[in-house]
Amino acid sequence: MKVAIAGSTGRMGRMLIDAVRADPAAQLSAALEIAGSPLLGRDIGELSGAPCGVRVTDDIEAALAASDVLIDFTRPEGTLHHLACCRKLRKGLVIGTTGFTPEQKADIGAAAREIGVVFAPNMSVGVNVVFKLLEQAAKGLQGYEIEIVEAHHKHKVDAPSGTALRMGEIVAEATGRNLREHAIYGREGVTGERQPDTIGFSTIRGGDIVGDHTVMFIGTGERVEITHRSNSRANYAAGALKAAQFLAGRGAGLYDMWDVLNLR
Repeated sequence: MKVAIAGSTGRMGRMLIDAVRADPAAQLSAALEIAGSPLLGRDIGELSGAPCGVRVTDDIEAALAASDVLIDFTRPEGTLHHLACCRKLRKGLVIGTTGFTPEQKADIGAAAREIGVVFAPNMSVGVNVVFKLLEQAAKGLQGYEIEIVEAHHKHKVDAPSGTALRMGEIVAEATGRNLREHAIYGREGVTGERQPDTIGFSTIRGGDIVGDHTVMFIGTGERVEITHRSNSRANYAAGALKAAQFLAGRGAGLYDMWDVLNLR
């Protein structure tokens, strides 16, 4: 399986490069960066001290022509451009980017009618098992108040995180609610009593926190908390590579990590 990596010189990109190079069933076929990057033309392996012969490029179509699948953890605008190229060249796409608008998500869904796309707010195997646990907990803890707390590094630009939002969607769906109608994203001043059907979100940003997420189910006399903490981006890279392998030989469709991990 030939794998191209978008945003290859960033923190997540380097983790993905390492994951692909360490997997005997995968071959690094292209390392993409934005036009104007000072690293264009460099051997991507030099960044980790192990040259590999794959040079950083901004030529997305040439990169895709040499690849079976693209893994993209960049920004929404860049990902959508890459999506259009994958659609044109009929290549699979794994999307770990977050922060899409509903309209942009609809564009992804439209493309997935022609190519295979794995689209998930979090590629971690552990996080996706937590998603499943949340679905079960929400069904069993009907009437409990729900609060979601997430923490990330100071460089993260969207809030709440895509993972926190997906957690909110899961517990809302499991309890017969619409997240858009019941989410509370901040509290300040005299807010009045908490409405029992709301789902609260709290966001923390600072330092080098990779990603912490806790969902609280709060009842009278007890509280149930389900927490996932990431200590390294390596778990996201490993999950993304699983997703790429899942797409190999698979037809068009919009998939998520529950499909990849057979959690449905």
